[in-house]
Amino acid sequence: MTTMRTNVEHFNCEVKAGIAVICLDRPERKNPLTFESYGELRDWFRDLVYADDIKAVVFNSNGGNFSSGGDVHDIIAPLTKMSMKELLAFTRMTGDLVKAMVNCGKPVIAAVDGVCVGAGAIIAMASDLRVASHDAKTAFLFTRVGLAGCDMGACAILPRIIGQGRAAELLYTGRSMSADEGERWGFFSQVVDAGELETCAMALANRIASGPGFGNMMTKTMLAQEWSMSIEQAIEAEAQAQAICMQTKDFERAYKAFVRKQKPIFEGD
Repeated sequence: MTTMRTNVEHFNCEVKAGIAVICLDRPERKNPLTFESYGELRDWFRDLVYADDIKAVVFNSNGGNFSSGGDVHDIIAPLTKMSMKELLAFTRMTGDLVKAMVNCGKPVIAAVDGVCVGAGAIIAMASDLRVASHDAKTAFLFTRVGLAGCDMGACAILPRIIGQGRAAELLYTGRSMSADEGERWGFFSQVVDAGELETCAMALANRIASGPGFGNMMTKTMLAQEWSMSIEQAIEAEAQAQAICMQTKDFERAYKAFVRKQKPIFEGD
């Protein structure tokens, strides 16, 4: 059993009853990302796949904002002076964060308050579930800084969440999506008052964490892998995945609890 490390340097991390709660830690600047925080988050999510003590992750807001994206002074300015090789290394690193989130094996819930733009919007997008405050403003603003909307998987992932036309509008214009729009479009599963946001996210995380950990991991894996499968391939992959899950002790625990008319207590094995 591997225990997830919480001694991180470039973001906040704590573990509460099997749930890792993380957030960016520069609230005075609306929590921008830096080269260092990108890299450390990528490595942390890569390690998460081996952490048996973590059942779910809440990516929280901090100080009333989720993230203002790449730091203008610490990232954007240096990028304007880099060679193509250096730029490609950077864009691959940012994409690796999304891949690490998708492949971490744990459900990730983004709790979005206030500003959630640029790479911050991508982190929310790459999470499995998103809840928001009424004050949340989400923008994929890459075209507004002279770049393409196709950043960190946005053109692949965002249309699958909100639809091709809506995603195209956000990615072409870079405009802000309100919390109410996000809920109507399926980006946010729930919108609550800012004071209730963390409680809402933790309640959702606890509900998921109380379920079968191996089954949740398999669900996340299939949600990601089936994007590139035909229906026939997906049905076969799910048949194999479910047969594997039927060998777990949690499956047997659920059956025995049902027979006894009790609620099952899952242990993740």
